[in-house]
Amino acid sequence: MANPTANFETSLGSFEAEIYLEQMPKTAQNFIDLAKSGFYDGLHFHRVINNFMLQFGCPHSRDPNSPRAGTGGPPDGRIEDEFPADQKLSNEPGTLSMANTGQPNSGGSQFFVNTVHNDYLDWFAGGPSKHPVFGRINSGDDVVKQIESSDTGPGDRPNTPIQMVKITIKD
Repeated sequence: MANPTANFETSLGSFEAEIYLEQMPKTAQNFIDLAKSGFYDGLHFHRVINNFMLQFGCPHSRDPNSPRAGTGGPPDGRIEDEFPADQKLSNEPGTLSMANTGQPNSGGSQFFVNTVHNDYLDWFAGGPSKHPVFGRINSGDDVVKQIESSDTGPGDRPNTPIQMVKITIKD
């Protein structure tokens, strides 16, 4: 069985990613369920840092100027950390990784796209940050680069809001 793909339709264009459902079933299924429910549709990228990552998935980012953007999670709460010993997927450029608060089992709806190799964020790196990778971009790198290079203001928020119009899952 092949992994599903997700098409990310943004206000700047689209990119597509393979979602590692076979390798990371809990984290990937959480993302897929939220995407299929329409949870992500209409939200905005709330944190963009050039040469680092693009963060997305906070329900408070529906209003791109909300001071709460970046602080919320999914309606059903947090998910259990998924750190399988046989799946040491690194936070390489183009990977999707589950965001969390730094506390155990605090992932939920927010995730980020790595734009450089952030191996110190790997759950198996031994550092304080542990972010499991659950997908990889396979087309639309130009759109990711355009988002990454957007002008930002306080809190690394894009000055011109960048909306996720719709995420579509293809099984």
